[in-house]
Amino acid sequence: MPISASAKKSLRVSERKRLFNDRLRRTMRLSIREISSLVKEGKTKEAKEMLPTVYKAIDKALKRGVLKPNTASRKKSLMSRMTKESK
Repeated sequence: MPISASAKKSLRVSERKRLFNDRLRRTMRLSIREISSLVKEGKTKEAKEMLPTVYKAIDKALKRGVLKPNTASRKKSLMSRMTKESK
């Protein structure tokens, strides 16, 4: 456990940041899972309509530093490819 006041504050701040980052990561993963399941079911129209939502979640995670730029780009490309290929 932290002893000094600054260490205690650092613990509080890092816990708060962890919660924010976990929430962003969770929404991103859920939206990716949802679009993947739509593609597997053959509902490509719904998947294409949901694509901006997934992009938004990925971009927010990128902005917060949860994802690195190349990872975000790769995920967006994968989602785009997934919705295009399944016709």
